[in-house]
Amino acid sequence: MPRVTDGKRPWSRWYGLARWKRIREAQLMAEPLCEWCLESERVTEATEVHHSEAHRGDETKFWSGPFVSTCKSCHARRGQLEDHGKTIVRYDASGWPI
Repeated sequence: MPRVTDGKRPWSRWYGLARWKRIREAQLMAEPLCEWCLESERVTEATEVHHSEAHRGDETKFWSGPFVSTCKSCHARRGQLEDHGKTIVRYDASGWPI
């Protein structure tokens, strides 16, 4: 894993690059609804793009994905858990685990 300097991950700056902004825009246009909300039959606008496989500084994975369109709430909650290797228990619209 790349070394962390000054409290930031070295790849943090990649999120500000025009290349990422184009990828993000294309993902949100292709999948405009939160994919994680849809699992529970909730329709929510996607505003965030999550790397569905943690890249951990791997530049190829960072740029090539795969990506998931999410709402801000799901990205903050579930995305963080996934990034830290936690097991995610998902539920369908009737409340049953999936």
